[in-house]
Amino acid sequence: MTIATILSLGETALKLGLICSLTVLALFLSYSMLNVCDLSTDGCFTLGAAVGAAVAVSGHPFLSIFAAMAAGICSGFVTAILQTKLGVDSLLAGIIVNTALYSVNIAVMGGSSLINMNRTETVFSMMKETLKSTPLKGRGDIVVAFIAVAIVIAFLVFFLRTRLGLAIRATGNNADMVKSSSINPVFTTIVGLCVANSFTALSGCLLSQSQKSVDINIGQGMVTIALASLLIGGTILGRGGIFVRAVGMVLGSFIFRLVYTVALRFNMPAFMLKLVSSVIVVLAISGPYLKKQWPQIKRRMTHRKVINS
Repeated sequence: MTIATILSLGETALKLGLICSLTVLALFLSYSMLNVCDLSTDGCFTLGAAVGAAVAVSGHPFLSIFAAMAAGICSGFVTAILQTKLGVDSLLAGIIVNTALYSVNIAVMGGSSLINMNRTETVFSMMKETLKSTPLKGRGDIVVAFIAVAIVIAFLVFFLRTRLGLAIRATGNNADMVKSSSINPVFTTIVGLCVANSFTALSGCLLSQSQKSVDINIGQGMVTIALASLLIGGTILGRGGIFVRAVGMVLGSFIFRLVYTVALRFNMPAFMLKLVSSVIVVLAISGPYLKKQWPQIKRRMTHRKVINS
């Protein structure tokens, strides 16, 4: 493997890692901060991609970003209402919304399962034109993704330090205590899921514009990928302030995508990639536990060697 190939793999992993890290940051808000496991991620990701593509095809690349985020807010609102107002379990609410969004996404895509954007101007093509005479020529995708991630992290750091953000974090820690403090946990849950799903939809929108097409299955398995990245990032930078932890989420997304990209490079069959994702999730979950248990395992191995000798 040449240096040029390694750099190419690194650039691909960085671009996809940055784009998908927006979904990881969404799970960071909903799962880590609000303590709600939102399984509507796959459908919301596709919804953002479909809405963003439809608006971009109509000639509004910048508007497509806000339209996609608005669609994500609507998805999060429905999920939150099912949980808080109708008494549906959070896992079941996510599954219901994810299932319903399949039909919604097909409708947004005009009854088709594919939108081709080869001749469509996107934020990536516009950035490419802007950077063509600069040292960053050919890195437009990475620049756009980096700007989006930087803005989202800055927003999260600011938002989670506000009174509402602190209320959301308190709701995730202890909802009963929040009720006794005259804070409405229903409102904080709705706001938290709406914001989180807007990030997921933004991630889908950027990915669709980056690859110039949208398939109805573009978001399939995204919740697994985001969860793995979340756990990897938490293992690396799981302690510290909001900024440090958010950066850890982005780093976790990059590491996951790098492993994924390397697996593709070695001509691994496409049907094996889901298995790779599952293995990475298992390693990310069990890693901290095995690290904690390693001294005890090492002592046992040493003791057995002494007995056997």
